[in-house]
Amino acid sequence: MKGRILEAARRLFGEYGFHGVTTRMLARDVGIDISTLYYHWGEKQDLYEAVLTDLSHEIRGKLREIERMVRGRDLAHRLEVAIDVMCAYLADHPAAAKLILSSCMGKSRTTTDIHLRFRDHIADIAVAMGLALDRDHVPARANARVLAVWNSVINFTAGEDVFRPMIGVGHDEYIAVVKETLKFILIPAFTRQPAADAAGP
Repeated sequence: MKGRILEAARRLFGEYGFHGVTTRMLARDVGIDISTLYYHWGEKQDLYEAVLTDLSHEIRGKLREIERMVRGRDLAHRLEVAIDVMCAYLADHPAAAKLILSSCMGKSRTTTDIHLRFRDHIADIAVAMGLALDRDHVPARANARVLAVWNSVINFTAGEDVFRPMIGVGHDEYIAVVKETLKFILIPAFTRQPAADAAGP
């Protein structure tokens, strides 16, 4: 039951944001009494925190999976695999992409530390891409470059309902076009060495 509630909460929070979801909506979606919802999760804020924590663990697992796949490979290959894996994961979990976008970009009075969690993920990606030596010393430029990749993947997957009709393709072709486009733009941008980069930070 706890898992069913968590799954419904992820989908609804992803679709409507924290403030757009009520406990009554959650209970109705799961098909339970509201008292059962409170029994398993307490307040709505507690459930929201649990959804974000669960999502954060999943993303960390995906990043570890990517690192195992690309260890020792050049940056172009690392980016290609990362784009493929994260686009596929978020396409299979559309509520996750929407939840990341709304929790990071939307205004909220909640006390979640989602920004700290995703800052850690960004640091892990910077290290995996060879843009930083360790997660405690990531240069601002490296953070910004990782965010360029991360935001591109998140926005394309979270915005599929809006962007796909503009492109005029079905779901599978949309994801394939997104992957190809991100690789076309990002891999050359990351793998060229302009004079400013060669000179150091």
